[in-house]
Amino acid sequence: MSTAQATKNCITLKGSAQIIVEYLKYGINSILFQRGIYPAENFDSTQQYGLTILMSKDPKITAFLQNVLTQTEEWLSKNMINKISMVITNAHTKEVLECWDFKMQAEAGDGETNDPTKLTSSKQLGRIQNEIRDVMRQISATVSYLPLLDCICTFDVMIHTLQSTEVPEQWDETGAVFIQNAQAVQLRSFSTGLHKVDTVVNYKMST
Repeated sequence: MSTAQATKNCITLKGSAQIIVEYLKYGINSILFQRGIYPAENFDSTQQYGLTILMSKDPKITAFLQNVLTQTEEWLSKNMINKISMVITNAHTKEVLECWDFKMQAEAGDGETNDPTKLTSSKQLGRIQNEIRDVMRQISATVSYLPLLDCICTFDVMIHTLQSTEVPEQWDETGAVFIQNAQAVQLRSFSTGLHKVDTVVNYKMST
């Protein structure tokens, strides 16, 4: 006879990285839609975090984000990333109009090990997803105060790694992003118990 044994909820570094990368996927797509970077007909709606989120159905964008986020997940599970930036630029002048920073800070978790590669968190997934839902709602609300992007725009995603990180050959090193006459708005943060994520939007004040 077998007995069912209750196991304590346990998030590993890999699991934490997966939760955050999922947030980045939905967050970046939501920003692309909310900020009108691509036409509305290029998006399909899906349900996540108890919200309706618009996701790009453009194969090039999907493949680009998949590539970036796969690398992000690998590095984040080893605590080799401190920030992801989504940069929106004027397609013609190349001027940076907006930069969404997703700042990541390692946390100690609450497991019983001192091995930094085996840290765990017992935080309930439902609680984490509720925190993420609050941030996603704020991302949707930013359209009410961010300046209208009335030009053709493009976007890029930058991974800010720790100095010791080996960068794959197909990736380019990049410099700092500068926005003229910038304003910044800090959105809510969320935590998996192993990583704290802050979302900040930096934008060019319309003159």
